[in-house]
Amino acid sequence: MRAKKSLGQHFLTSQHVLKKIITAANLRPSDTVLEIGPGKGILTKALLQTAARVVAVEKDAVLAAYLADIFSHQISDKQLTLVSGDILDFDLSLYKLTPGTYKVVANIPYYITGVFFRRFLSSATYPESMTLLVQKEVAERIIAKTGKESLFSISVKAYGTPKQVGVVRAGNFSPPPKVDSAILTITDISKSQFNDIDEQSFFTVLHAGFAHKRKQLATNFGLAHMLAPEKMCTHCTIPPSVRAEDLSVRHWICLAQAYRDTK
Repeated sequence: MRAKKSLGQHFLTSQHVLKKIITAANLRPSDTVLEIGPGKGILTKALLQTAARVVAVEKDAVLAAYLADIFSHQISDKQLTLVSGDILDFDLSLYKLTPGTYKVVANIPYYITGVFFRRFLSSATYPESMTLLVQKEVAERIIAKTGKESLFSISVKAYGTPKQVGVVRAGNFSPPPKVDSAILTITDISKSQFNDIDEQSFFTVLHAGFAHKRKQLATNFGLAHMLAPEKMCTHCTIPPSVRAEDLSVRHWICLAQAYRDTK
């Protein structure tokens, strides 16, 4: 069972890293875990020893058949539900996964990272938390290690609290990827930020603000044909000359409210 480049497969081989992931996920015996891309089952085995119920989704049909064989007892006992399919087409409601009642733990293929975050964080059936192996550079962008926010980092922080738990060197995978990875957790996931403002308005303002990275915020809003951009900034006590990368989620929520009120 060689890794398939087309599916972005890099199988985790380190027990030390595995323990770090399980610890970071803060699993309880009563938890339900959604695992994406279980591969050869090294993480699946550890999850089954910790959590009460695991739903594992594997796109590779050959690996899915292999997993069905080695975990046949756990499947029979209904502790493990194995799904052969693409996680991006996966219907959470069919497996009794309801908002805030399950945890995502996964070594996700790098090429689906962006769409994966959107798929789960903005979903009506969002998880309680996510513990993921992602590219180190992606983790650093999400937590804004440089102190400068991005469209991506704010899009994640609008839903939860991200934290980089540790770095995972490429040699801990087979085959090794070209870059190092990181364990990233996102906790306290909810849509409470959007109690007073709809998500569409929030992301309209966010995309407008980051449209031209080096331009001032009010200028970007003006280019997006928003009414009274300087008034929006004043309402939120934000200097019109500020750049998008210097604002927090709290600022963007306020700007979205101000934008709504100008329409």
